[in-house]
Amino acid sequence: MKLLSSAAAAAVGFSLALLLCTTEAHNITRILAKHPQFSTFNHYLTTTHLAYEINRRQTITVCAVDNAGMSDLLSKHLSIYAMKNVLSFHVLLDYFGAKKLHQITNGTALAATIFQATGSASGSSGFVNITNVKGGKVVFSPADYDGPPPAKFIKSVEEIPYNISVIQISTILPSAEAEAPTPGPSQMNLTSLMSAHGCKVFAETLLASPAEKTFEDNVDGGLTIFCPGDDAMKNFLPKFKNLTADGKQSLLEYHGVPIYQSISSLKSNNGVMNTLATDGAKKYDFTVQNDGEDVTLKTKVVTAKITGTLVDEQPLAIFSLDKVLLPKELFKAAPTPAPAPAPDADAESPKHSKDKHKSPPAPESSADSPADSPADGPSDDSADSTTDDNGAGRYNAGASLTAVFSIWFAFKLLMGF
Repeated sequence: MKLLSSAAAAAVGFSLALLLCTTEAHNITRILAKHPQFSTFNHYLTTTHLAYEINRRQTITVCAVDNAGMSDLLSKHLSIYAMKNVLSFHVLLDYFGAKKLHQITNGTALAATIFQATGSASGSSGFVNITNVKGGKVVFSPADYDGPPPAKFIKSVEEIPYNISVIQISTILPSAEAEAPTPGPSQMNLTSLMSAHGCKVFAETLLASPAEKTFEDNVDGGLTIFCPGDDAMKNFLPKFKNLTADGKQSLLEYHGVPIYQSISSLKSNNGVMNTLATDGAKKYDFTVQNDGEDVTLKTKVVTAKITGTLVDEQPLAIFSLDKVLLPKELFKAAPTPAPAPAPDADAESPKHSKDKHKSPPAPESSADSPADSPADGPSDDSADSTTDDNGAGRYNAGASLTAVFSIWFAFKLLMGF
């Protein structure tokens, strides 16, 4: 009886842990919304789309500044792009709760920020020094800052170990590089941006096509680009070379949408979307779908997933994909799977038992070309593979149901014995 009771108790503990793990997530906007003194800081996290970057990352620290501390920054009248750089300098790519801050080894720690991760910071300008000084105080300063530390730790706002820590610091950290004027989207080199963030093959292919001008002409009015990663594009090049000149241009323009779509709007506005290639009867459209934090683009031929954000600043957004988008206008649509045959009611009858020893029928020929290949193009066996990327945790219904059932079963054991 004791053995069964112990087993039941262990099952309850395990199930509760599983249930908690599968529902954990963080949302910086909701966290700060509970604290009105950070409303200005929270507003600009949303306006600059930095909130999404924070939510999709794990093991992160946000150094929030209250409304009074934000006043000096607002008086500088920075562009929205420079404001994003400044705030991204206040998001550390490590977990620093109050306890850890006061137990920093050797008194000082160097932390990288999202500003450093963007590649916009040169040298050490994207790093922050955290120092545990005498008297139990903790101070913050830019790594390339010469004067005394300008900001100090005030308090912990919220902690989800070791996922996200939101702390309050006394003032905005100064950074001339983060505050420097940032070129707007129309001044950006689209292909250079894509090349620098894992989409070099797509960018080079675009440069050699008239489609490149189509992309450039649409930036100021609003443009969203979905660029396949280098591995996906390299695997697709043999098929791309088999297309006609018009087909190549349409294929590339199919990866652009003539309006600005942030990642949050893609999640909330699922449905059919036209592209730069759409032209009358030639629809060249695809369907946007989301499953929690994952956003997919579905054509009649293939389903691709957004794997990263290169730029998300109105009026331009650039996202990376794990596959090349294949329009049905250029490639064969995937066939509808045939329904499974109904089970034979008398499968175990004597007559069928005798037939068991007969040779099975030969498999059907697989000579038909794959759905995602042009008529004379090579096949692509990985067209429907899927990958996963890191982001905020999402609810896992199956695992949670399993946990609930385990709790119920363990309770029955405890009550029965």
